[in-house]
Formats: sequence, C-alpha cells, structure tokens
Amino acid sequence: MPAPDADGLGPEIKDNTDGSICVQYHPNKSGRHEVQMCYEGCAVEGSPFSCMVDNIDGSYVTAFGAGLVGGMSGQMVSFTVTAKQGSLSKLDVKVDGPTKTDITRKDHGDKCDISFLPMTPGIYNIIVKYNGKEMKGSPFVSKVSVHDNGMPSGEGRKRSQLSLGNSSEYSLKVLETNVVDLVASIKLPSGAIEPCLLKKDSEGHLCVGSFAPKSTGDYAIHISRDEKPIKGSPFHIKVGDKELAHASKVKVSGPTTKAKANEPNILELDCSDAGYGGLSVVIEGPHRSEIECKHYENRKYKISYSPHEPGIYILNLRFADDHLPGSPFLLQVEGEPSGRIRETVTKTMEQAEPVKKNQNCEFYLQIPGTNPFDMEASVTDPDGSTELCEIMDEEDFHYRMMFTPQMEGTHTLSIKHKGLHISGSPFVYSVGQLSSGGTHKVQVGGPGVEKGEVGFSNVFNIYTREAGAGELSVAVEGPSDALIKLEERPHGFLGVSYKVKVAGMYDIHIKFNDAHIPGSPFRVHISPDSGVARNVTVHSLKDRGLQVDKASTFTVSYNGAKGTLNACVRTPSGSHEDCFVQEMDDGLYGLRFIPKENGVHYLDIKLNDHHIPDSPFAIMVGSMAADPAMVLAHGDGLERGSCGIKNKFVVRTAGAGSSFLAVFIEGPSKCALSCREVDEGYEFSYTPFAPGKYLITVKYGNINIAGSPYQSEVTGSGRKPSPLNETTSMVVETVEKRPGAKSLRRFRGDASKVNVRGPGLKKARCNQTQTFTIDVKDAGHAMLCVGMVAPNGLPEPELMVKKNNPTQYTVSYKVVEAGEHTLCIRFGDEEVPGSPFSIAT
Repeated sequence: MPAPDADGLGPEIKDNTDGSICVQYHPNKSGRHEVQMCYEGCAVEGSPFSCMVDNIDGSYVTAFGAGLVGGMSGQMVSFTVTAKQGSLSKLDVKVDGPTKTDITRKDHGDKCDISFLPMTPGIYNIIVKYNGKEMKGSPFVSKVSVHDNGMPSGEGRKRSQLSLGNSSEYSLKVLETNVVDLVASIKLPSGAIEPCLLKKDSEGHLCVGSFAPKSTGDYAIHISRDEKPIKGSPFHIKVGDKELAHASKVKVSGPTTKAKANEPNILELDCSDAGYGGLSVVIEGPHRSEIECKHYENRKYKISYSPHEPGIYILNLRFADDHLPGSPFLLQVEGEPSGRIRETVTKTMEQAEPVKKNQNCEFYLQIPGTNPFDMEASVTDPDGSTELCEIMDEEDFHYRMMFTPQMEGTHTLSIKHKGLHISGSPFVYSVGQLSSGGTHKVQVGGPGVEKGEVGFSNVFNIYTREAGAGELSVAVEGPSDALIKLEERPHGFLGVSYKVKVAGMYDIHIKFNDAHIPGSPFRVHISPDSGVARNVTVHSLKDRGLQVDKASTFTVSYNGAKGTLNACVRTPSGSHEDCFVQEMDDGLYGLRFIPKENGVHYLDIKLNDHHIPDSPFAIMVGSMAADPAMVLAHGDGLERGSCGIKNKFVVRTAGAGSSFLAVFIEGPSKCALSCREVDEGYEFSYTPFAPGKYLITVKYGNINIAGSPYQSEVTGSGRKPSPLNETTSMVVETVEKRPGAKSLRRFRGDASKVNVRGPGLKKARCNQTQTFTIDVKDAGHAMLCVGMVAPNGLPEPELMVKKNNPTQYTVSYKVVEAGEHTLCIRFGDEEVPGSPFSIAT
C-alpha cells in the first residue's frame, strides 16, 4: 500500500459475510494513498484504488471513488467520503460545473455516498469541506465526457480509437516457421494458469502478445505442438518492478488541451520506462477524428490525430487499461469548420420470403464496368456440389442470376468477372429457414464504396436478405452535398447510387437498425473529372499465370494525355507495393512489379491522381484454385462462447486451394487464439477474458468467406470489458487439401541452420570419390534433398547419402565429365546456406 509514508498502515481485511469485504487501514500522514488489492496473486479489478486522506482538527477525512476523476454525461457519477463516526454532519460537499447539478447524499455510519447526474460534458469541480475547512486535494477535478444516448446519426458522441500492442509484446527469441498447431499457456507467479496469445514479430520470432504483468515474480510460458513441448519450453520471464505496467511512467508531450481541427496534431508517447502493456488512444466528441500511428521505435510512439470539426473533445490515453497521468484530457479544438455536408436516406427493409428447394431463386445486382461475356455465377449447396447459374444481361450493367436449389440449407453464391470475385462476392443464400439475422449479416459491394468520380453516378449494392427486417440508412458525408438514389429490388436487395459535385474524401455511413454494419463508415476518395486520364491505355498486362518472385512488366500509353503517372499494387495480405515506372518514349512508360505472395492482387494506375479506365486491375498470382467461395466455417464458437475456456470452430479449406487464411476476433477483450491443422482444414480455438459480443471475421486470400463476419455471444464471469474494442488476429498460410483426404504430417525445419562442410564442396576430380558432410542438428525436422547436375545438364549417376548418426550425413559422389557441376542441397522447401554450389573439375 504505497503512501506518503507506508510504515505502520496496517491494512486489515474483514469479511462482511454478504459477499463483500471491508478493508481498513490506519493512515499516519495526509496525502494520496493507493490501495493495491490482489486475489490469488492477481490484481483485482480497478486496483490500485486511489484515496485522498486529510487530517482536519484531529480527525482523518478520506475521499475516494471514480466520480472524483470523471464520468459520462447522462449517467450517475459517484464517490465516497468517510470521516469519524458520528461527525458526518460536519461534512459539506458541493459540485460546480457547466450546468447546475443536484447532489444525492446518503449517510450511514462513518461513510457518506455522494452521486450527481451531469447532463453536459465538461469539467466539474467537487469541493469537499469538513468542519468548514477544505480537505487536501479539494477541489477535485472531474472530467465528464459525452455519452452516446442513442441520438440519431450525426448527433451525440462520436468515438475514434487506436489500439497499439507493440509495447505489450515479449519476444521469446525463438524462430518458428509457422504458428499452426502451437498451443501456449502462461503460469503466473501465484500458480494460476491462463491461456496466452502467441504471434510472430517483425523478425519472425515467437512472442507473447498482450503481455501486461500485474505482479512481480516468475512467469512460465509453456508452448507445445501436438501436445509435445517445443524446444526450450517452458520459457521463463523474470518480472520485476521495471517490467510491471506503470501508466504513471509513460511520458506524454504534445497537444493534450488545445488542438486544431482538420490539421495533424502530433502526440509523442514514451513507454520505454513504463513496463509491458498495450497503449490506446480514444477521442470522444461531437464529430469523428482521424487517428494514426506515424512512427514507432524502441517503445516510443508518434501519434497524429485530427478532429473533423472544432468543439470540446475528451482525449483518453491509457496504458495497460489504466489512464495516463492527467487523462482523460479535456481537449479544446479550434480552427475553421470543415464545411463537410452529410446527406442521409433511409429505407425500411422487409423480411424476405423464405424459399424452398426446387423453387426458382433470383439474385439481382448492378456491376458497372463489366462485360457480360466475362461474367460467371455459380451456387454451391451445403454438400459442396457446385452448379452454374443462368445469367441474364439487362440494361445499364444490371445482371439477373437465376438458380434452382435442390436442398435446404445455407448456399454460397459466387459471382465472378474474368474469373475473379466481384466486390462483395461470395454471398450467402439460405434455402428453407432463414438465419437469425443481425446487423453483421448485411453485405455491401461495388465500385462506389471503393472509388468515385465527380459528376458521375457512383454505384454499389446492399444485400440484406440474411439480416432480416430492419431500418437501413445510407449517409454520404464530405465536402459537398450528395444526390443519393435508392433502387428497389426484390428479395432483400437494394441498389445505391450517389453523385457529388466536389472532389475529396467522403465517408459512406451504412447503418442497419441504427448500428453500423461491419466496415462502415467506408472511406472513398472522389476524384475530379478524370478528363485526359480516360485516354490512357494499358498494354501487355497479364492478369493471371503470374508467379511469386518473378517480375511482371507491361506498358502504359498516354495517347496524347499529359501528367504524372503513379502505380501501386495492393497485395492479398493488405500491404501496398509501388510499381517501378520508367519512361521508354514520349508518352510511353514501362512498369514493373515483383509479386511476393500468391492470391488476387489489385493494381491501381492513376494519372494526376485519377484512375485510368478499368483501374484497379485484378491480377491473379499463383494458382487459380484458391477460391474463398469454397471455404466454409462451422462450429459452436461462431455463435456462442464462455469466458476463460476454449471456444472452437473449424474453417474448411479442403477443395479451396492454398492461400492466406486470416481470422480476426474483435470484442471487449483480447483473446488467446490458437490454430491446429485438421483433415478438412484448420481448427481455431479462442479464449475470451470478458463477456460480451465478439465479431469473428474469416478471410481467405483477403476476401471474406461466405457468412463472415460471425457474431458470438460470450457469457460467464471474467474480467471487466475493455473500454475500447480489442482485436486479436492470426494469419495462416494454408496447404492444399482434397475433400476426404487425410492430413499428411507436416515437417518444419530451418534451412538456414543446416551446416555443410568438406573438401567435396570446392573442387572435384574426374573418376575420384569426393565427400562432404551435412549436419542438421539445430535445424529442426524436414526432408533433406541432395542433387547434382553435370555440365551436360543430366544428373550425376554416382551420388550417395549415408546417415552417420541421427543428425549427420556424409555425401559421396564421383564425376566422369570435366567442367562445372552444380550441387543443390535443400532442407524442406529452402536451399541451405551456399546452395547451389558450383564445383569445377
């Protein structure tokens, strides 16, 4: 119990026999005291508790409670003052704030509970007097922020947040090629065992994510694969006071009380002396704010934030869920209004009629910029059988897809253009009983939520059939007003087009039953009239058949246009890679990029920041077999779960090719997330630590699978939900699986740790045996391949590998032809250091 002088405080714990306890201590000095409470070695919720103690006329007066620090407008704010038994009549409390506030006071014994209801955000001064004298710390400054009270869109609180986990990662300095099948748990100094999150850092090392120790001692990290500990497990982390999370030790500099609207305001946060813990930045106010991390190095952050409009905002800075000193900050945002205009239209969506098997079904979409001869649609039934749909081409890029399901259950509808999924595809279509519905079931797709142009109708589609009945609202907010038109379509479909007059960044807000759908608001850059950019053409661009690490080149012709050319590739993993651009002739440019991963890439080509015709271009790298429409997820963990235990679901990738499988879980707490390979795909287990609703997103090749995202209702007792949404993620590079086939054992080795040595690596003599050794002691388990090619291009006939002991091999060979020979040594899929070797004779 830290205090001005911690000696002789003598804290005592008494059981009230009603499920509560009473903590008594005997302060000997005035000042702020902190009460640290632990249960089974772990800090209890809210610990440490701050109490202000003062000695007035020989009697101690203590004030404590969250209300002395802050609260939310429209909600009760409370705190407690204690004094000598029978002397509460000498206690006087007043609250002075932006509006008149009535105080509710309840006296019992030596304790006085006080609450008040602030209706306006701002600073409230709480004045506490005893026997006519103000106690130490009075007036207490309580910062009240805006509360979201269900007002219509555009009113009430707007909350923007940024969560950074770099400072809560503890590297174990262990290289692992894959986190699949790894299961981890952490043993606390108290002896309690909890699941923990594993991830890979930027250098490929395993690290513990969301590591925020609450007590000193030894933490043991147990990591196993196939129920067998990996090498080095358990890993021990010695935690002293230096490693404990101390929000008070985070150094903050920059604008925390005054800021400018629509301009970058830079905060610098130094967590280097604060221990391990996650950092979060939350800005609440009358309008949204842009927040991003500009730079991170050595646990030091540069955060840029920009509120959209002037006004009073609340800036919350937390480290390991605790406020930094002074937080929440009352932020006065000045500057000129942005002039952004918001236009909103609403539509009541009726419950779609259920369809039965053998009944004709229709799917109706508008897909601008497509060629009907390149369109393809197919439907996959619950058993995995796929049939093509009939497509009717109608005016203005409208397409009607028709199919007849042969069974009940959840069907997957794939709509492709030139062999690649259109925006929003694949779609879910229930036959028979409809799903339970919900906001997360609304699907949106189309060019209008990705890009746009001034003076043209920018179009997208909304699909609400699986979401059920509800009120749908579409709002476009930006530098100019928007003309929004809704096109009614049957069976839960809606077409949306909007036209704006001024270029700039627009936000498209889509709500269902007054809640944002996943991904909303969508940020869309509206470019000016593209003008001469329409003249630009692309030649010799391959849109499929590309391979990883092999350059793809093409040309761009200006055709009389003038301006600056830019090209960028968006990869399946979400990164952006610039293309190399070189002028070949007047108005003719050569472009090149080297893909680093398989999957669908999107190539943006712009002239003077305007997309040229058909940009972005969809490009397939690697096999065409990787299809998110063939991936399905099932399991109770997608719908419900319990705190503190593993909740499971399976993602079936059999028959879908190989690609990157990504799982994101967003909710009121971080989750311990693990994955193991099974015959049909991959089984994921997640352990949430707080009850509430969790959104589970599953992507394959950076495309949502049918039915994603899912919403899981987690119940049970656990930690207090985090004040902001926490996200846990895992990415797995899958292997190709065939339906019904058994999984083969996967070997994982590190070719860089294979040691090859011996005279046979440098020079050879014709018709004489040469030897060298290969040592794989520290390289793990994988297949060892050795091959040698003669100068004529044929394999050498005399090559032998002999095993000396479990990890060492001797290779002998005899060459018969003079010239340069090539020796290749692979461990797993990678070349060992130095391979291929060039050996002269």
